[in-house]
Parts: sequence; C-alpha cells; structure tokens
Amino acid sequence: MSAVATKPDVTIPEHPISPDLRMDRIPHIWCPTCGIGTVVKCYATALEGSALDLDKVAICSGIGCTGRVAGYMKLDAFHSTHGRAVPFATGLKLGRPELHVTVFSGDGDLLGIGGNHFIHAARRNIDMLVVLVNNFIYAMTGGQNAPTTPITAKSSTMPFGNFEYPFNIPHLAATCGATYVARWTSLHIRRLTKSFSEALHRKGFRLIEVVTPCATLYSRLNRLGSGLDLMRFYHDNAEIRHGADTRDLEIGFQDRIVCGKFIDEERPTFLEMKDQHYTEVLGDRYMPMAGEGGWLHD
Repeated sequence: MSAVATKPDVTIPEHPISPDLRMDRIPHIWCPTCGIGTVVKCYATALEGSALDLDKVAICSGIGCTGRVAGYMKLDAFHSTHGRAVPFATGLKLGRPELHVTVFSGDGDLLGIGGNHFIHAARRNIDMLVVLVNNFIYAMTGGQNAPTTPITAKSSTMPFGNFEYPFNIPHLAATCGATYVARWTSLHIRRLTKSFSEALHRKGFRLIEVVTPCATLYSRLNRLGSGLDLMRFYHDNAEIRHGADTRDLEIGFQDRIVCGKFIDEERPTFLEMKDQHYTEVLGDRYMPMAGEGGWLHD
C-alpha cells in the first residue's frame, strides 16, 4: 500500500497592503494590465507610511472602473452617483473638517458629467486630494469618447477618430486654483507613491493625474497592442519635467507624456477663508469651525 503524499505546511506571507484592503472582495473586477490596481497599491503604500490616523481618512468615488476603488479600500468610503464624487467629498469635508478626504475616480466621471463640480471645488480650494485616473476613454460603459480622448484617437462613438479638443488636466486644475498638481503614469510606481505621500500632508485642492492603460477598449480600438505594450510606450515616451508650464502639458495621440510635479503652493482653504471672513464681519458672534461646525451664537 503506497503512502499518501501530504503537502507541507506553507505559510503565505501577508501582502504589505492587505490590511488596507477589503480582502473579502478580492479578486477585483479590473482587467488584466489595467493600471488602476497599481494606483491603489501606491496610494495604500503612501497611507501606510503617512502616520495619519486611518480612522480619519475617507474615500469618495464616482461611477466607472476607478469608482470601484471605494469598495476595495478598508476605509470609510462612499461610492457616489455618476460625476458626483467631488460634491459628496465636499459635503464630507465641510461636515467633518478633521477628516482627510480623497476622491478616486476616472477622467470621464470627474471631467465629463462631473466637470462643473471639479472646477468649482478647485476654485473654492476645498481641502481634498483628487486622484484622477486617466485612460482616455469611458471604459466601463463601452469605450465612448471622453473629455480626455486625444485628437485622432478612436472610440466606440468616434470610430473615425476624435476631432474634439481634449482637456489639459494639469492646466485646468492649476488655472482653477489647485494648490498641488502632479501627473504620473502607472509605470512610475515609486514617484507616484512619493507624490501621494506629499499630497496627503498638503492642504487645499490637490490633484494627481495618473495615466493608465486600458487594454480592453482604448488599446484595442486604436490597435495599440497589449497593456504591456502601453507600459513600454510610457517607458519610452514619458518625460519628467518638474515645474513645467501647465500650458504645455497637452497629451497628443501616442505622443510624449510630460510627467512631474507642476504646482506645490500654499493658499487658504475654503474653511479657513470662511472662518476668517465671518470672524472679521461678525466678531464674537461667530464661532469658527473646529472640527464640529461653525455657527452664530448670541
């Protein structure tokens, strides 16, 4: 009678960011070679080294592939309606000023249906970090043209190529008043992680754009190869220019991608301006916000 082979006990080490994820919801829904998972890993790594109280970190997401981030992070999170991640995050920050609020969403969600919210949150300098994952297309809903689709790039709604001017995202954020503006690709893991680490400790409206592959739709519709081919393209065509003039940061179809940190400055936030204004106008009748809200008192 032959002996029954037994498997040796194997201890599988815990992944460094497992404590930051809802592991019961893994595996995730993202396609192979999609860059969103890489962005989440960089953000979670930055959080682990931030010394922030994670009970005071909250995430808001919209609809789309990137919108699923809110469901995977083990943080207080809100998965909002399409284009409404920024206003939900604004309400959260105004109601609970002590929280560190991050918005995670895609280019279509934040700049298409949510574009008006984006520009006014930047104008008001609402204290939030916005992580904008840019794959140049509406990926979850079928590959439609997005506000970031480069000229001549194809989509399911523009099969002969896009002729609309796309947003220059860093320039849009900077001109609206953002205090921190950076762009990386999902290839720049260490630089993106460092950028997250910086932005988490800044105040005001902060934007980090991350260019990522969409091999399932954008790449297939434009015959760009696999996600790995797109990563090779980032390697060969990404140019790091810290402090570059944001007017020069347009992304053309299969053209250079200028990356780096472009804006890093201090400016009073919306709540700081509000408290300062009403203190000057109302004097002792106004109680400034101190984590619980501001109000008039007799």
